[in-house]
Order: sequence, then C-alpha cells, then structure tokens
Amino acid sequence: MSTEPAEAAAAAPVTSHRMTPAQRKAIVAGTIGNTVEWVDWALYSIFVKIIADEFFPAGDGAVALLSTLAVFAVGFVMRPVGAAVLGVYADRHGRKKGMTLTVGLMAGAAFVIALTPGYDSIGVLSPLVLLVARLVQGFSAGGEFGSSSAFLVESAARGRRAFAGSWQQVSVAGGVLIASLLGTVATSLLSDAALHSWGWRAAFVLGGLLGLVGLWLRVSVEDTASFTEARGTGRTRANPLKAMFVEHPGAALRVAGITIAGTLTYYIWVNYLPTYANLTTGIPLKTALLSQTLCLIVFVVSLPFAGLLSDRLGRKPTMAAFAGGFVVFSWPLLRLLDNSFLSVFLVQLAGMLLVLGYSANCAVIMAEQFPPEVRATGIALPYALAVALFGGTAPYLTTWLHENGHSDLLWVYVSAASLISFLVYVTMPETKDKEFR
Repeated sequence: MSTEPAEAAAAAPVTSHRMTPAQRKAIVAGTIGNTVEWVDWALYSIFVKIIADEFFPAGDGAVALLSTLAVFAVGFVMRPVGAAVLGVYADRHGRKKGMTLTVGLMAGAAFVIALTPGYDSIGVLSPLVLLVARLVQGFSAGGEFGSSSAFLVESAARGRRAFAGSWQQVSVAGGVLIASLLGTVATSLLSDAALHSWGWRAAFVLGGLLGLVGLWLRVSVEDTASFTEARGTGRTRANPLKAMFVEHPGAALRVAGITIAGTLTYYIWVNYLPTYANLTTGIPLKTALLSQTLCLIVFVVSLPFAGLLSDRLGRKPTMAAFAGGFVVFSWPLLRLLDNSFLSVFLVQLAGMLLVLGYSANCAVIMAEQFPPEVRATGIALPYALAVALFGGTAPYLTTWLHENGHSDLLWVYVSAASLISFLVYVTMPETKDKEFR
C-alpha cells in the first residue's frame, strides 16, 4: 500500500486550531510512551529508603540513604551526555527514532535494577550494578525530554502549541503518579518484610513491562511534519550540537535559565516531598505517598488547561506567576509542613499548583527557541545541564540540610532559584505568536 498520501498529510502545513486525527494520534502516542518511561525513572525516588537498605551495608541508615541519593544525583550527571548524544540523533534521524531508543534503554535498566541481588548477597557489586543502571536511565532521560518535547510541539495545531506541549509534562507527572500509586499500594498492602524482599522489585518489573508498551506505541507513529520538511529540503545538520552553540547561544542560555526554578521546585514538590516530610516530621511514608497521589491527580488534570491558558495569555505572564509565587510563598509553605495528612496535602497541592506555570510551558517555550534542524538538541542539552545541577541534587541537598539541622534554610534556596528564573521570564521575548515551523 502506498504511503504517499500519509506522508503528504504529515508534511502539510498546519492552518487550523483544531487538531486533525493524525495530530491527536501523535499526541496520544507521545504522551503514553513518555508516561511509561517516567514510571521507571520515578520508581527510584519512591522506593529510595528501601533501596538504601537493600543495596548498601547495614549500619548507619542516614549514610545509606545519602549514598542512595548520591546514586540518584549521579544518574543526573549522565543526562547532559544523553541529551547531547540522543538530541543529535533525533535531529539527524528523526524524533520517532530518538524516542524509540530512549524508552528501550529506560525499560532495560528498570529490569536490571529489579533483578540485581542486594548487598547481603553479592557485596559491593550490588551498588555498582545499581549505579550503572541509573547511569543508563540518566542517559535515556537526557535524550527523552528533547525528543518528546519537539515531537509533541511539532505535532500541534496552530495556536495550540502550549496545549500540545503540556502533554509532555502530563506524561511525566502521569509516570510519577503511576509510580506513586505503585508505592502506595505496596506500602499499604505488604508487610515490611515482603516489601523489602520482593515488593519493590515487583514494581520495577511492572515499570519495565510498561516501558515495552511505550516502545510498541512509539514504533507505530509517523515522524513530525517539521522534521520531514527539514529533511526533505536538506536543512538537517551533520552536527546539530555545533550548530546550536554557534548559531543559537542566546537561546541555549535562555533554556537553562528557564529550567533552574522549574526543575528544583518540581523535584522537591512533585517527587521528593513524601520522603522529606517523612524525614522531617515523622509522618508515615504511606500517608505522605497518599497525599502525593491525590495532589498528582489534580496536577495532571490541570496541566492541559494551564497550557490552554498559556496559548491565550502568553508564555511570559504564566511562567512569571509560577516563579514569583515561589519567591513569595516558599517560606510559609515549608513552615506549615507538619506530621498531619492535611498539612502535607495542602503544602504539596499549593506547590504543585504553582509549578503548573512552569510545567505547562516548558516544552513549548524551549521548542519555540530553535528551528527544527537543531530543536531536539537545543531543548535537550541546556535543559539537562540545568536539571543535573539543580534537579538531581535537590533530594540530596534537602536531606543533607535536614541531617545537619538546617531544614529551615531550604526556603532560601528555593526562593533564590525562583528569583533567577523570574528575571529570565520577565526579560525574555514573548513567543506565543511566533512563526513556527
């Protein structure tokens, strides 16, 4: 059967705000594939305390936890490497091929973590295998954001780019939500002995199987019209990485500045707050995870509406509201945190509602900085560098502050990072109505 009509449709310019069936299929496939990949990534932070017990020698629990969080942070070191390598791959060979490779790597590493024996069985080899698996996952995650963001925004109808891009973060938060649900079910239904012996491993196996589903979905979609046109007209670059640095240095710096506050607040409020609340207030982990699950449901449902708001009002005002909100409210929110369910729920919900201003915009605003021939690389690398510096270290720094009696200083770090990004947001050009190809 000829594929010429489908290819012609894919390459046709978008002239309507209404999405075509092909565009809807691309967004659904991109979202689901990205969701299952982030299940595998988020499971580590959900079960971090159990992993600390399993993969590191018994003794000082705080040292084991900090060692496990250090492995978490080291995984982020590979994100810029993955961003550079896989971003270039997606710009040269297509968004579809890039996303297929990333989900395969993430799922494979999840299976390795699930099947690796603990420290009591194989000694120091256990944390070493864990480290390698997290490095592979970090490599995959580094390339995933650029490829999936470019794919979703390039699949959008005219005037709906933020709405389409918001589904990148819907899928990320959806992955965290599924991981949180797995954590809630496991900690609620299993005994502590069962949870340590096989329960957490079963969650990683399930995450790996979901990754295979994502791989199948990504194989089934066509590449974007933007990439197809760039390749057809000979605009693809032999070295997109060099082209990004030489031709678009300001845009690359802007992407890093956009990311600083977003990644820090995201990893504290969306990923790590249950563990932080458990450490600082003594609230049971299962109670904190239930709060996280409920807040994530609200967050995921709200994201597309925040994207539509950005398409109507613009990128600058909606992102400035997010960063300014954290500058003002970081201190009172963290001061309100105590060992009651209501306190954790309200603090986490308020933070997540503020994060909407970043998460609904980040994919689209970064995609709008670059032409298609360097777009995946331009999104992926500056973003991954900022995430490695400010996101990957957030759980470790937060725990270190607590262990050394400085939990009351966390709000200073959050407010300072938010102020930096606020200044970036209010001085950057508005791109809502920018011509996009």
